Amino acid sequence: MSVISSRTGRDRQRYDNNFRLVSGCIPYRLIKDEGSEEDTSVDFVNKLQVLMVSSPNRHDLVFPKGGWEDDETVLEAASREAMEEAGVKGSLREVPLGVWEFRSKSSISSSCNEEDECFGGCKGYMFALKVTEELEEWPERENRERKWLNVKEALELCRYEWMQRALEEFLRVMQEEEEEEERKLRSEEEEETVQDDSSKLEECQIDPCYCFVVN
Repeated sequence: MSVISSRTGRDRQRYDNNFRLVSGCIPYRLIKDEGSEEDTSVDFVNKLQVLMVSSPNRHDLVFPKGGWEDDETVLEAASREAMEEAGVKGSLREVPLGVWEFRSKSSISSSCNEEDECFGGCKGYMFALKVTEELEEWPERENRERKWLNVKEALELCRYEWMQRALEEFLRVMQEEEEEEERKLRSEEEEETVQDDSSKLEECQIDPCYCFVVN
């Protein structure tokens, strides 16, 4: 099976006021616990895993990200980077976790031909990606390793402060969504209970022996 090659070069790179625009994502999955019927907030966090990848020629772990190019949307760029760097596909949440400005150390350490690249400034859009497929072969498999981690482990291994903040925001959003789902379930269960009680009342018949004819 042929593998699509990663995009290279910066001919189509987007810039905004000398900031290189970057798009990335936090791939995640939920581990199901067959033995548990209820999830507390703590249980939910423990079941939440995120996927990180190693940097080329280094052992540190990062989330998939890369340049946002002028022939794609920011969402398309995030999905592409997830596939190229981590070999995963899934459902991308359209609302970004946030936008962070940071300095690209790779740009700083390399020789620069353009003034904006010498500054190494980047503006990164990060999204949450619910993983539905893990590829056995992907474009950057030879240069990257991928690793599933719980949120606590990922926070400890994040090399960059801006990625830690993105992960913290991701956790906040996921917890709020889980709490909202639990509220909806409780509300639906309460409505079903009320409907059952109403049905029981409708089924009740007055005993004929308690009926009297009044002249």
